[in-house]
Amino acid sequence: MARVVKVFRTLRNHWKKSTFAVCVLSYGGHWLYGKHCDNVLRREACLVAREFGRQQIAPHEHLRKATVILNPAACSGKANNLFEKNAAPILHLAGVEITIVKTDYEGQAKKLMELMEQTDMLIVAGGDGTLQEVITGLLRRPDQGTLSNTPIGFIPLGSHNSLSPSLHLLSDNKVKDITSATLSILKGETVPLDVLQIKGETEQPVFALMGLRWGAFRDVAATISKYWYLGPLKTKAAHWFNTLREWPLVREVSVSYSAPSLRPPDLPAHKPSRPNLLHRIARRLKNYWNPPVEEPPKVEEPEEWKEQKLSTLELFIQTHNKNPVKRRTNDSLMICAEPDNFTVGEFITVGNKKEEDPTVFTKNSTKLEASACRLQLPEGTGGFYNIDNEEYEAMPVEVRLLPRKLRFYISAERREQLLSQMQ
Repeated sequence: MARVVKVFRTLRNHWKKSTFAVCVLSYGGHWLYGKHCDNVLRREACLVAREFGRQQIAPHEHLRKATVILNPAACSGKANNLFEKNAAPILHLAGVEITIVKTDYEGQAKKLMELMEQTDMLIVAGGDGTLQEVITGLLRRPDQGTLSNTPIGFIPLGSHNSLSPSLHLLSDNKVKDITSATLSILKGETVPLDVLQIKGETEQPVFALMGLRWGAFRDVAATISKYWYLGPLKTKAAHWFNTLREWPLVREVSVSYSAPSLRPPDLPAHKPSRPNLLHRIARRLKNYWNPPVEEPPKVEEPEEWKEQKLSTLELFIQTHNKNPVKRRTNDSLMICAEPDNFTVGEFITVGNKKEEDPTVFTKNSTKLEASACRLQLPEGTGGFYNIDNEEYEAMPVEVRLLPRKLRFYISAERREQLLSQMQ
């Protein structure tokens, strides 16, 4: 008992050192426990991947080939280490023959896609910028009609991963997000996604999966990181300081748009089996004696464009890829414009919500459905667009929807969750 009393007396007399030691031990224990949980997640994912690798293949079949476009600079330079520790072992254990192509500078992924050979699957390991460069390089190719049928997997390694919530179940654990995204690629379930083709007057087209954003909220969002020292108040402070420099922050734009088109029926997932020989012979004889009447080719009617002038704080042209499993009657893009009569307080409140989800719009916003649209900005208008969180100089552009252009791997759990949300 005397020894216990002596220990407590020592701790009381040296309370500063004791407090510091407790803090260090607590932090160290929490860090070690986090590392242990990460290793457990990796082990569980590798055990699942090993079952895929043990599956037998026919003698004439070959191993699945995957081309990985990896951006080592993503996630503040941690992407290469994250991929090697969490994704690469899963792909190797599953028996996938992977070719890793690392980018060295911004924009290189577009050039690499021009040289890519035929592959069974394409995997993008990076963030929004890497994904946007890859699909732009892919759809600029002359043979994009064939290569666009290649399924694409997305492993979220960037600081911004806007498409990831549409494809995977997200958590607060980076290792879990990466391993679950990699396993969804192995399971092979895909979903079609729409693509936006954005073309200026002179430059080559740029392609996007989420949308084009322009306006005051976008401009403020680009400056929020400068107020890091204000902690959780930095978002509201950035919006408030911006109103002190200039108010109101209204943008004028002329939008021309064409009506959305009806969505054709989905093609069957599997090709129907070939009829037997007798059925084919009978069908040919029937067509020989009673040839089918050829219908005259349909004359395509010219697109009918409507024009609308908007006065807005922000314009967002977006796809419906936020919920890709939802069935729709029309193939369309959404043109969303915020009203121009916000007060300063409303501007700060709405801006704080948009920092969490830029696709959120107020009840009084203007929403239009279209298959294509043209933006005409007033002369002398500066600023920038955000195209899938990548900055581009603002200019007159034409945005056209390419419905269900690409197929991406999606986790079965996320598909079920999205379907349940619609009910």
